[in-house]
Order: sequence, then C-alpha cells, then structure tokens
Amino acid sequence: MLPLATAAQMKELDRRAIEERGVSSLELMEHAARAVADTVWELLHPEEDGFSPVLSSFSSMIVLRKKDDPPPTNEEERQVAELREIVESKNTDPTPRIAVFCGPGNNGGDGVACARLLMEKGGCRVRAFFVGDRAKMTPDEKTMEDRFTAAGGRLEDFSVDMTSRETLEATMDYEQQKLLTWISTCDVMVDALFGIGLKRPVEGVFRTAVMQMQGRPRCPVVACDVPSGVNADTGEVLGEAVQAKVTVTFTRGKPGLYSGEGAVKAGEVRMVDIGIPHDLEYQMFRDLPRLEIINSPNDGLPRRPRNAHKGDFGKIFVLAGAEGYTGAPVLAARAALRTGAGLVFLGVPRDIYPIVAVKCDEAMPFPLPEDYSAILEKARGCDAALIGPGLGRAPETEALVLRLLSDLDLPVVLDADGINAVAGHIDVLDKRSAPTVLTPHEGEFARLTGCELPIRDRLSAAREFSRAHGCILILKGHGTITAGPDGSAFINTTGNPGMAKGGSGDVLAGMIAALLGQKHLHRERRTGDNALELAADAVFYHGAAGDACAGQFGEYAMLPSDLVEALPKILREWTEDGP
Repeated sequence: MLPLATAAQMKELDRRAIEERGVSSLELMEHAARAVADTVWELLHPEEDGFSPVLSSFSSMIVLRKKDDPPPTNEEERQVAELREIVESKNTDPTPRIAVFCGPGNNGGDGVACARLLMEKGGCRVRAFFVGDRAKMTPDEKTMEDRFTAAGGRLEDFSVDMTSRETLEATMDYEQQKLLTWISTCDVMVDALFGIGLKRPVEGVFRTAVMQMQGRPRCPVVACDVPSGVNADTGEVLGEAVQAKVTVTFTRGKPGLYSGEGAVKAGEVRMVDIGIPHDLEYQMFRDLPRLEIINSPNDGLPRRPRNAHKGDFGKIFVLAGAEGYTGAPVLAARAALRTGAGLVFLGVPRDIYPIVAVKCDEAMPFPLPEDYSAILEKARGCDAALIGPGLGRAPETEALVLRLLSDLDLPVVLDADGINAVAGHIDVLDKRSAPTVLTPHEGEFARLTGCELPIRDRLSAAREFSRAHGCILILKGHGTITAGPDGSAFINTTGNPGMAKGGSGDVLAGMIAALLGQKHLHRERRTGDNALELAADAVFYHGAAGDACAGQFGEYAMLPSDLVEALPKILREWTEDGP
C-alpha cells in the first residue's frame, strides 16, 4: 500500500513544511529536480541493453509546394539544407539530446533545475524552454533560472502557438521550424509545465508544447509530479495531455496517476522523497481517511488455524443465475471456494438447476424454493451472502433481492442484477447495519445513481456514495476503486484489459464474499471492522490473477475461468509463513 494525496493536500503540506518547519523551498526543488534528472539519465544509459541514438532521416517541415508555386529561393534552399543538417547530424553525433519544457510555476522550477543538473553532469546536450508568461514566473523558478544561467545554460522562450499540426506548418517562421526540428531529434524530453495545479484545458503555446511530447515512441518523456494535461485528483485529461514513459511524483502519489486516463498517461510512476519532514506528514494525514493505492494486500493472508474445520472458513450463500445465465453462478461459486470458503450454497432458479448442478463438483447447488421463509432460513445460516450474478431483472427477482437485503443481518455482496434491483430503492440499502459491498461497473453505477457517463471523477463519486449510504463501493474499471463509509478509499494497480470479458466480475464477487465469510481473517487482522480492507484485498488478488493469466495466455485468449485457476498461486504467494 502506498499513500496518496490530493493536490490541495500536497499544497498544504508543502506550505506547512516551509512556513512552520523552516524547510527551504529551493532545497525541496533541488531534491525533486535531482530525482527527475536521475530518471532521465537512467533512460539514456540503461544498464542492461544500453542506449544508442536513433538514426534520423530528414523530412522538411516547410509547407509542401503546389505545382504552380514559384521555385524555391536561394534563401529557402539554404534553410532546408540547415534543417537537414540538424536532423542528419544525429547520425554522426551520438551525444544524447534532451529537451526540458518548463512552465511558469514551481513545477517549471523543477524543470529548470533538472536541466542544470543534467548539463553539469555532462555527456548530453540540454536545452530548456520556458512556456508561458514570464511575468508569472515564481521567485523560486527565477532563482533556478539564475543558477542555470550562471552554469552556462539559457532558458529559451518557447512561443509556438497552434490549434493543429497542419496550421502550425502553415504559420510558423523559420526560427520556430529550427526549434521544432531540433526537438524532433531529442532522445528524452522532460515535462515540467504544470504539475498538480492544472484545472482547465491546455491551450495555446502550452498545447503546442504538450503535442511535442506526444507521438514519439523512441523519445521517452519524464513527467515532473503529474503529466501535463492530467487532472491530479481525477485522472481526467484536460484537452491534451503528455504521454509519459515515467512520472516522478513527489512525496506522495496523486490519485489521477492511478485512475482514469491519467493512469495511462502517467506510464511508470515513481514516488520519491524530496525532504518533507516525515513527522509533519504523519501529523497531517493521521486523522484523515485513508487514501492509498493497492500494490500489495493490506495484511496478507494468515496461516489457517491448525484445529479449524470447514465451518470456520465461512458458509457462503449465493443467489444467482437465470435462464441463459448459467455460467455466472458457477464462476462465482468456484471463485469463492478457490478463495478459501469452507462451504458454498448456490441457490438458482429451479428451471436451470439441472444445468448448474452438472457443472458443480465442490459447491452445493439447490433449486430455490417457492417459500421465501425457506430461502431466508438458508441464507441466515451462512456467514456471508452474494446476490446478483446472472440473476436477471424479473420483477419477482428484484422483490426477492430487496426482501433479503432487509432481513439479512450478515455481510452481503451485491453484484450485477443485485445492484440493479437496488436502483430506486436506496432506502433498503441505507437501513442495513451489516456490511454491504456493491461491485458496479460504470454503467451499473450510472443506473444506480443517475449520474452521467463517462464519470469524470471516479474517486469522488465512489467516496461520496459510500459515505452517503454506509456501504462499501467497488467501482470497477481501470484503477478499480474500493471506497468505504468513513471516506477511506483504495485504488487498485493490478489487472489488465484481458479481464474485460463477461464473467470476470462474477469471479471477483465470489472472492469478496469468501473473504468476508472467513472468521479467522476477522480475528487475525487489525481490531474493528475490516470488511473494507478485505474487499480491497479481493480486488488486488483478482487483478493479480488476471496479470498471471495475461502472462500465460495473452490478453486476447485468457478467460474468466482462467482467473479462478490462477488464484491458488496468487493466494499462496500472499499467505504469511508460519511455524
């Protein structure tokens, strides 16, 4: 688990470190810049496979002439030759070229300092470009510019404005062509335009700079704190955004690096300490709800008690399945068993019972009785319930779901049609006292809440819903979010697009129910209700199983049933060693 902080929290933490603890803001900037410079150097000089500049070929950026245009002048021919020389010199000069784009804020100051550090290190050609209004340059960035100048560098103005690449070629002058031609030959670029403060779409010269850092697969970009164009809190792309190879983020991760499109734009995220006092950070965040990424389970799985029996490991009641949906209940039940459940009772409609029964060896399927009291008695005899996979949306089915939610005093996982049944009946959810876990994808969440798609701020939407209704919400998708009633939230880092197939969610739902139903997991973990942590762990294991399947079968060929078969290795890896 790694801690996260919102943009507002990070600004406050920086302020307190500087104003209350006397930490030098320039020292923080130097530390940040050094971490970025080290990352650039690592990309230029990888230990294993080495680095060699890409051999370049020339393509004139001067606008193509029409057939009836006059022939080029001597001056135009000279300019073309000079542009060609800039590009083709890459074939004879192996010295790496680095472009650093700096905005007018302290993120830009990080970039200027990084350019100086790389220049002082030697062995590369560094050019730093200032983008924006110099009147808005912060005092710290100005100090870094002075240091850069004293070291022999120059912070050049970048003034190319455009609305598209086509209009750029039609309007820029020759000096701008030379600048962009040199940039096109770079081996690494550094993005230090905005950092965490951006809230509006990228426009003008900033958009031009961002577009220079896109679409160059052989020229990786290192982003300072957050890729420019990405909202640090939500991961939303604000018009255009830098595609980073590596994002070096400072002190704590930012939610937008792991959620939404920002998780794609960030590339590899490296969290670095830049000198904020650890005790100050602890004091500021200790009483706030947890906000973390999941790169490992909360506590791992304890060894099972040696004197336990199957009843100790959870009796799970599963209500699932409908005509045409016989796979969902079987996947959910098998996943629950693979995740450690002692007994799984699988209630399905009578007309599909023969089909489901043939598919089940370890789970215990039964046809749902017509008498509601018999169903309730069966469910009450269990430790956790899963309601919804493949259940259908018939009115009598939805009525059954709502009655069970009202009458059951045990943890319930609501998935798929179980969630749909609650839409319009949130009061039933609000009245529950036992833990309730909902596992919607964005479409189901929109039906549940009436929100618009796409969801622009997934983290806030999940946290607000959980707080308002006293439940645990797992908002599935890239960077699945697990949010709890106290405002805590976890963003998952495992999983891959190969899991985007019908049935993967059924596997996850069964896993969550299994962890919630195992008594020894509650006894062994931290005091208090740990349903939130157990649910978040299930999401992690589920994604890790998906990653294992992608490695074995590839993302195209992997199946949800493969996830179930991958669980033993994953769970064994995260089971604590015992005597």
